[in-house]
Amino acid sequence: MHPAIHAKTQPDRAAYVMGSSGETVTYRELDERSNQGAHLFRSLGLKTGDVIAIFMDNNPRYFEIAWAAQRSGLYYTCISSKLTAAEVEYIVGDCSAKVLIASPGVGPVVDELPAVLKGVKLFMTGEARPPYESFEAARAEFPTSPIADETAGSDMLYSSGTTGRPKGIKPPLTGLPIDAPNALQMMAQGLFGFQEGCTYISPAPLYHAAPLRWCMTVHKLGGTVIVMEKFDPEHALALIEKHKADCGQFVPTHFVRMLKLPEEVRAKYDVSSMKSAVHAAAPCPIPVKEQMIAWWGPVIYEYYAGTEGNGFCFINSHDWLTHKGSVGKAVLGELKICGEDGDELPPRSEGVVHFANGPPLSYHNAPEKVAEGTNKHGWTTLGDVGWMDEEGYLYLTDRKSFMIISGGVNIYPQEIENLLVTHPKVADAAVVGAPDEEMGERVVAVIQPMDWTADHEALRAELLAYTRQNLSHVKSPRVIDFMQELPRHPTGKLYKRLIRDAYWGKEGSRIV
Repeated sequence: MHPAIHAKTQPDRAAYVMGSSGETVTYRELDERSNQGAHLFRSLGLKTGDVIAIFMDNNPRYFEIAWAAQRSGLYYTCISSKLTAAEVEYIVGDCSAKVLIASPGVGPVVDELPAVLKGVKLFMTGEARPPYESFEAARAEFPTSPIADETAGSDMLYSSGTTGRPKGIKPPLTGLPIDAPNALQMMAQGLFGFQEGCTYISPAPLYHAAPLRWCMTVHKLGGTVIVMEKFDPEHALALIEKHKADCGQFVPTHFVRMLKLPEEVRAKYDVSSMKSAVHAAAPCPIPVKEQMIAWWGPVIYEYYAGTEGNGFCFINSHDWLTHKGSVGKAVLGELKICGEDGDELPPRSEGVVHFANGPPLSYHNAPEKVAEGTNKHGWTTLGDVGWMDEEGYLYLTDRKSFMIISGGVNIYPQEIENLLVTHPKVADAAVVGAPDEEMGERVVAVIQPMDWTADHEALRAELLAYTRQNLSHVKSPRVIDFMQELPRHPTGKLYKRLIRDAYWGKEGSRIV
């Protein structure tokens, strides 16, 4: 299963369509352009196991580059388009990329990179400007036939860095043919019901693990990917209706924003074609998921996993409705909830979530991070806290690093955030701990209002009353502040560290 195969059997089928521009790339075009890209990489001296870096927004060349690297036996490191030049420099250096391909859409950072990326070959898609060379022009010099030494490459992605320096995950190359099946392809079909020839909507940035991998899996299945250049809730519904999308991958923030559209707007669009709406990446408040299932039907699937691939949990709508709040049972690895001593805790005991008997944890150039995430039994963790019921269903509490300790009581922000985001006047919410002389830390909620021009004092009083009615006294925020837009990663993850730092004397606060 590979685009090269579908280029022979269905050459004129759309491999992907850009949601806003409508630009369509067929399987024939994807195959030919990725072959040309593979020849270009070989001409630059890149051999199996070498690394290229992709620093681009969602645009039509993204998959052509990724598939060119995949069929060349290369690692392709996709870098967040939101990073600074220093952050890009760190990742390019850490992964030892020999080539960087950028796009104008990432903004002014692209012009800062040539000064710091010495010895790295630079290309740009679209209208290239020196010292970048035009990627399309360079590629066009090469034949559309395959290179002689095709072998499967792999992504080499970095964690989002919400709590520090991002960590690279570099899986070993398999040495297998480019069309060899992989675990995600089998999960897509076996667990999530993706069909050959499906139509998949992708609302998230392609540089992130889930969107990139799911989209390329759809290409293995010969389906069509509808790529949103930027997420807009109404536009997402319109694209589902227009293309009769039957599957897609979302994050809870997408659900929240679609649900907060006026009822008359939501009712305009037919989403009955959706048969598998997968979500992950961040906790989903129970009321939000209840409303999505009521609206779209029992087609909502959830998984819990990380880019690291050390374990995988899964739950469908039917099981979730009888285990509300769960992220599912383990289908890769064995779940263990561990106490501070690293030993397993009994059911319904809260502790750190580990996976046993699964793939090992591995971080590139960071053995200390592997050691931190591996306990004395050899079980591995991504740093999340949760508990498991007697049937083996996992319920996440929060990340351990986000825990607030106030007066000796452990408070997890996720529960408070899940409540706040259901308020009709709240677009987004983050809860952090701020210093408190008496209690050690106090609970602070930072709110992104639906209407920034609304009276903040009146909204503050309303939300304080709302939380006190629905939460215990110790969990209720002592302070509510406001931001026009929370620093949330487009994949749904919140850069909570940036908010927390503002209260602990760090620079860069935009909180009012």
